[in-house]
Amino acid sequence: MNLRLWQAECISLAYEQYCSNIRHFMCLATPGAGKTVMASVLAKRLFDMGMIDMVMCFSPSILVADDFRKELEAQTGRRLTGQLGAHGFSITYQSMSSMSPDFWEILENFRVFVIFDEIHHCAATEVGKSNSWGETIHRYIRGKTAYTLALTGTPWRSDSIPIVLADYCKNSGSVQCDFRYGLAAAIADEVCRTPRITAVDNSQICVTAGQESYRYSSFRELLSQSDCSYQDLLDDEVLIIEILRLAAAKLDSLRRKTPNAGGLIVATSVSHARKIARLLYGELNETAEIATYVDEKPMATIRKFRNSSRKWIISVGMISEGTNLPRLKVCCYLTRVKTELYFRQVLGRILRSTGQLGESGYLFMPAEPTLVEYGQRVSEDIPESNILTFEKAVSSVRVDISQDSLCCGDEGEGNTTATEHEMFTFDEALVVSLEPSDSLLTLAESYEACVKISGDFVQRLLEISGAEFEISGNPPAGQLPQ
Repeated sequence: MNLRLWQAECISLAYEQYCSNIRHFMCLATPGAGKTVMASVLAKRLFDMGMIDMVMCFSPSILVADDFRKELEAQTGRRLTGQLGAHGFSITYQSMSSMSPDFWEILENFRVFVIFDEIHHCAATEVGKSNSWGETIHRYIRGKTAYTLALTGTPWRSDSIPIVLADYCKNSGSVQCDFRYGLAAAIADEVCRTPRITAVDNSQICVTAGQESYRYSSFRELLSQSDCSYQDLLDDEVLIIEILRLAAAKLDSLRRKTPNAGGLIVATSVSHARKIARLLYGELNETAEIATYVDEKPMATIRKFRNSSRKWIISVGMISEGTNLPRLKVCCYLTRVKTELYFRQVLGRILRSTGQLGESGYLFMPAEPTLVEYGQRVSEDIPESNILTFEKAVSSVRVDISQDSLCCGDEGEGNTTATEHEMFTFDEALVVSLEPSDSLLTLAESYEACVKISGDFVQRLLEISGAEFEISGNPPAGQLPQ
C-alpha cells in the first residue's frame, strides 16, 4: 500500500519505540489526515513481526468503530469480529462498561495491541478523578498490554481532567505527543483541504420593546447588552435562511465541478433540525437527510448519505469527529455548542481531501466572538492563508424574545441543563443501563448521539451576520430609547 509520508514516518517511529520496550505511543494528526489507515498498517507490521496476538480498538461511535474494523481487516488480513477465532475486535468506548473484570485477564494471557481512537474523550488521574471510560482504561488496561496506540486530532478537553495515558508539559500544560502532524503540513501535502470560514455579521440591529426602539452596531453588543440570547438568534428563520443561502450558493458552485459534493448542517436540537429542513425546502426548494439521536436508524441514514450524491444532511450531534464523509465540502454551524473541541471536530468533517488539487472546505457560522476566536486560531495554524472572512447579511430579521423562547431544549427537555464538561462526557451511567440490543446500541454507542441528552450548555457571546434585526422584548438595562 502507498502510504502518505507522514503515515510512513509515524509507523516507523512507533515501531522503533515498541522495539525499544516503550510500550505506549501517542499520535496527534489533524482531523482527516488518515489516522485509521496509519494505525491499521502499524497493526499489520506488529502481526507480521510476530509481536502481537490480537488487536483491540476502541472508538467514540459505532460508525467510526465499524470503519476502523473494516480497515484493520483489510490491512492485516485477519478477522476482527470479536467472535471465536477472531484476532480481536473494534468497538466503542461505551462497550467497555459492559465487560466484566474477568474479561480483562485476556491482556495478561495474550500479547494485545490496543488502539484508542480520539483518546481525549477518556479522562483519568491516579487520584480517581475520571470519567468512566478513562477509569476503565486506567484500572484494567494501563500497563497490562503488549503495546498501546493513542490517536487524537484535538488533544485537549473542555474540562480540566487530564487525558488518560497522556503526559503533559510542565511549562505549557499541553499534551506531549510522540508524533505530530498539524493542519498546515496536511494542507501542504494535499492531505487535507484548506478551511474557509465565513462569519456572518450584522451592523444594523433594531430591538423593539413596545413602542420603543433600541439599536446596536454588532451582535457582540446585542448579546452582551440586551436580553436577546444566542438561542433566540439561532431560532430566527430569516437568519437561518441567510446562512443557508450563502452555503447553498457555494455548494452549487462546487457541484458544477464535483457533482457529488455534499453539505452538512449542524443543528442545535431535533426540533431545530426539522425547522431547518422545512426552511431549506420552502426557501431553496432543496431537501435534506436528517440524522439525530431520536431517529430509529441514524447510522443507516449517515451511511446512505455517504454513498449517495444527495446535497444536504442535517445532524444533531451525530456527525462530528472520525465520521468519514469525504464528499462533504460545505458546513453550516448552527449549533449552540461553543467549545473549541467541538468546533474543530465539526470543521474537520469538511477537510478530508478527495485527491483534487487546491481543494477547500467551507464553513458558515454566525459571527459570535467565541467562534470567531476559534476561526482566528485556525488561521494562525495556517500562516499566509485567508482563512477567516466576514459577510454582512442583507435581510431584515425579527427575533421575538419571550420567556417561552428562552428554553433552548427540545420538547420535554426544557429543564435539562449541563456544563461544558457534561456536554462532552455526558452521563455515562445512562449508557451502562442500556441493554446491548442492536437498536439501543445504535443510540448508545455514539457519544455524539448522547450529546443532546445533556440539554442546555454554557453560553457565551455570539454575533450574527449582516441583517437588520427587529427584536421584540424588554428594553436592556442602561440602554436609552432612540
